[in-house]
Amino acid sequence: MDEQELLRRCLRCEKGAWDEFVERYSRLIYNYIYSVFKVKGISHSPDAVNDLFQDIFLNLTKDNFRKLRQFKGKNNASLASWLRIITINFCLDELKKKKPVLSLDEELGGEGGSLKDILADRRISADEQLAEQEKLQLLYDCIDVLNAQEKYFLEMHIYHGVSLEALKTSLGVSRSAVDMRKLRLIKKLRDCFGSKGFRLDT
Repeated sequence: MDEQELLRRCLRCEKGAWDEFVERYSRLIYNYIYSVFKVKGISHSPDAVNDLFQDIFLNLTKDNFRKLRQFKGKNNASLASWLRIITINFCLDELKKKKPVLSLDEELGGEGGSLKDILADRRISADEQLAEQEKLQLLYDCIDVLNAQEKYFLEMHIYHGVSLEALKTSLGVSRSAVDMRKLRLIKKLRDCFGSKGFRLDT
């Protein structure tokens, strides 16, 4: 049974479909949970991995499979690729929740004020803010046309700061292949952004 048919059967709540889905994708999800811990350099227990594993599947099924229904297979992305991104993002979000939170009103030692005061001094005008928001939306539009592998690379390296060396291990490719992927991705985004009348600084 192909993945689209399995997905349709799951969404129709057909008997046995969800068990088959879990059996087919459990290994993939476990592998990427471990991958996130490894890339982030965080120690983990089997219980922590199992908790994340269960939470990911609960997230996919809650509210009548609301999350799973978001998969549309755009840009020829497979369900496995989509689940990989969902798993990575879910794990990263959960890890963020465990980080200590700094209050905006808390005094910063040696900084001469609170974090709120420092941020307030760096506010930009409404016009500048609108211009930045427009550019940001255009960048999102460009990112939206990337394929699943390119989005994964962008998410991990640019947004989450995962090193190219760590990505080499995670992707199972050579360092030169990772460098080439980065160069192609930057060029693709720069060309897309340029076609909309803006310059992308990288």
